[in-house]
Amino acid sequence: MTAGNHPVDHRAGQRPGWRVRLERSDLVYDFVRDPAAIAAAVILFAFAVAGLAPQIVAPYHAFDPNQFRLQDAFLAPIWLEGSDPRFLLGTDDQGRDMISAIIFGARVSLFVGLAGVLLAVLIGVAAGLIAGFVGGWVDAVTMRIADLQLTFPAILIAVMVDGISRAAFGQADRDRVAVFVLILAIGLSGWVQYARPVRGATLVERNREYVAAATMMGIPNWGIMLKHILPNVLTSVLVIGTIHLAVAVILEATLSFVGLGVPPTEPSLGTLIRIGNGYLFSGEWWIAIVPGGALVILVLSINLLGDFLRDALNPRLK
Repeated sequence: MTAGNHPVDHRAGQRPGWRVRLERSDLVYDFVRDPAAIAAAVILFAFAVAGLAPQIVAPYHAFDPNQFRLQDAFLAPIWLEGSDPRFLLGTDDQGRDMISAIIFGARVSLFVGLAGVLLAVLIGVAAGLIAGFVGGWVDAVTMRIADLQLTFPAILIAVMVDGISRAAFGQADRDRVAVFVLILAIGLSGWVQYARPVRGATLVERNREYVAAATMMGIPNWGIMLKHILPNVLTSVLVIGTIHLAVAVILEATLSFVGLGVPPTEPSLGTLIRIGNGYLFSGEWWIAIVPGGALVILVLSINLLGDFLRDALNPRLK
């Protein structure tokens, strides 16, 4: 059936499929026209794939004693004298392939960073929603705790958490739970970044008519916060979370560099840089510079993607 020369779309009035909605999305439109965001996304995707399957992507299992030899230690990158074609970026003091070490190290750094950010999001969003919706003394106490924490640098809070874990578990047991201690440290040091903006947005949203209507319908407070208010504050949480991920990766690398992070048997990028730092001025500079460069590229790509999301999701820039 046709109307004039144009066929009638019998699906008119139906909700478009997810592919159509994706193609019409302003976010996708902005993304495909931003070369920096595309490059950052590709780099992050490569790091994510390598982190999810390092045994497949890495040329060698960097921390399997059966796959490296001390005779291969201190081999230079392929463009320098004293190199070996098997190791494009050289080897470290144990004879481990630097590319493989970076891939396995990035896996730990990304996992700790992502898990720490998720923990901070859970704590901060919950605290902000409850403080903004309930108000009164709950709001006052929550915000005073947030203000108090802001007086301490994030790394100091992380060091305090690490010290408590060492006192509670002892050195040997603490090394076994080092990853979880780092996640807890990042989460506890970063939740304020989410609590304050979520609380401010909740103070605005709780006075909207739809919240009053939901209250009159008998929907409990937790249902109103989760189903009605939370979706309206997720945009800001996404932007903050992306930027916080870069901070979390740097914080983990800093703690590992000073010896408060993961043990050498399960190193991250920070641990690899710390190991290479001892050889930085003795000629084997690549042991520290190569993982350091990987850390810079990873953090820069996260920041570029965070900047894109901040601008793309800001209605004032439309």
